[in-house]
Amino acid sequence: MNDVIITAIQQTLIEGNVETAETAARAALEAGVDAQTILNEGLMRGADIVGQQFEAGEVFLPQLMFTARALKAAMAIITPELKRLSAESGISSSKGRVVLATIQSDIHDIGKNIVSTMLTTGGFEVIDLGVDVPIKRIISTALDEGADIIGCSAMLTTSMPFMSDLIKTLEAMGQRERFKVMIGGASVTPAYAERIGADGTAANAVQALQLARQFMQNALA
Repeated sequence: MNDVIITAIQQTLIEGNVETAETAARAALEAGVDAQTILNEGLMRGADIVGQQFEAGEVFLPQLMFTARALKAAMAIITPELKRLSAESGISSSKGRVVLATIQSDIHDIGKNIVSTMLTTGGFEVIDLGVDVPIKRIISTALDEGADIIGCSAMLTTSMPFMSDLIKTLEAMGQRERFKVMIGGASVTPAYAERIGADGTAANAVQALQLARQFMQNALA
């Protein structure tokens, strides 16, 4: 039964239908499916499928936008339950502050939005700057807000060099050691993260939360 429900949620993202995404998410909760399962196996997997289709040239930017809207609608349905579960687990107090952005020249935000929700429900304070965000704005916001972590996303390979530029700019400003920098996106690999001097990368939202927690634990050690 759960497999059918989860598949239906994935399909709403593939179709990019806001109304059916809301209905499917609500029906899943009412059927007793755990909100974390809805997020991980339904929404994240559906978003991954669309991302892979985009990379393969099977769908185009308008479809990504429809999927993003459907994702946002479904997230609005399950977020209260995710927060409730987090509070019951004793992780509702702030675990750290994260400035999150899709790097400049890139407007893809499906994965970033899922990471933002996952970090928030995991107890982090997230300042989400949106998409196509200039490096200087990311850094100035991180400094002004006293962030612990900077998280940058890029789906396009042509946008990835700006991640390297971000780290180089932090180094030039003498601020590199002040922040942990984690990066992610469809084409980002651990090898690339190491090459540009990032502190880590995450292939999905669950890994992003785990990495952020690891950063904060190490900072307190």
